[in-house]
Amino acid sequence: MSKYLLNKFLYTVDRDPELVERYREDPVGTVAWWEAEQANRILNCVGGESSTWLRFDDTERDALSTHDYPRLFELGAHPFLTLTLFIGLFERDHEPMGFQTEYARRLAHFTLPYPDIAT
Repeated sequence: MSKYLLNKFLYTVDRDPELVERYREDPVGTVAWWEAEQANRILNCVGGESSTWLRFDDTERDALSTHDYPRLFELGAHPFLTLTLFIGLFERDHEPMGFQTEYARRLAHFTLPYPDIAT
């Protein structure tokens, strides 16, 4: 499991409106494409620099592919990254502040200490 890779996915997708829409409409395809094409690119680096070893495990891939943000939180994805991306994905389907309320409700079963978000 790589909390770094989960957070990198959330961070990079959230910063590209086209990727947000792609992830909303085709989460399985977007996760597969991102893992194959983007996961090993080094953040904030000139093209051509990459690693070769980063990949999601089945649990991470499944949670991302099904928009399962409570599971992502449980896996240690950073809650601010998760919340901002999922607001972009689903806020339009709710009344004002409705998605944030739904997010809080679905994560309400977590108690302190929260899952470790250190990468």
